[in-house]
Amino acid sequence: MKYNIRKAAVLGSGVMGSGIACHLANIGLEVVMLDIVPFDLNPEEKSNTAQRNRIVNGALKAAIKNKPAALYKKDFAKRITTGNFEDDFDKIADADWIIEVVIEKLDIKQQLFERVEAIRKEGALITSNTSSIPIKMLVEGRSDDFRAHFCGTHFFNPPRYMRLLEIIPHEGCKQDVIDFFMDYGERFLGKQTVLCKDTPAFIANRIGVMSGSRMFELTEKYGFKIEEVDALT
Repeated sequence: MKYNIRKAAVLGSGVMGSGIACHLANIGLEVVMLDIVPFDLNPEEKSNTAQRNRIVNGALKAAIKNKPAALYKKDFAKRITTGNFEDDFDKIADADWIIEVVIEKLDIKQQLFERVEAIRKEGALITSNTSSIPIKMLVEGRSDDFRAHFCGTHFFNPPRYMRLLEIIPHEGCKQDVIDFFMDYGERFLGKQTVLCKDTPAFIANRIGVMSGSRMFELTEKYGFKIEEVDALT
């Protein structure tokens, strides 16, 4: 099957979500970015669209001001439409690529994917930016078609500048989906795509955790001061 991405939906507007949304806008995609409604709204604010979108709009404003810049041109922010999970979830129905970038909690991600499955169009690609949760766990309970079009696409911060993009399939993922993202990441996103096994923390973070643990071990063993560790590393 040939995949053509013109519209992307980014679910989550934190540092990574907003950064990914900006980079997708950089390459000319129409982007929808959604996040939660704030928990602390008073009765009057609950009927105010601006207040309900306070989190996602604040995240986009912060991303536009980022240094180094998340956007090639600030005008590219016009390609990003914002909204929230309660009022605007239907905006992802015609997205060609839906990427999840919410908090690293398995149950929250699974609940979100259940909602995505109910509304996604046929053939839409779904990925997660999880940095450590096994991909096979994220698709538990999902249909064969959802699973076939799902994999991990792990960006690094800041998404525009960090070249590595980990592509993490699971057993039920179609080969043409894997091949597509391996190619798309390099040709359109400017990344060095790396195919990863579905192991905890994948490749880069797995190495990082091991290296960090070894550093703490040696620091304690030799009695290094913080300044000495900084100088050595």
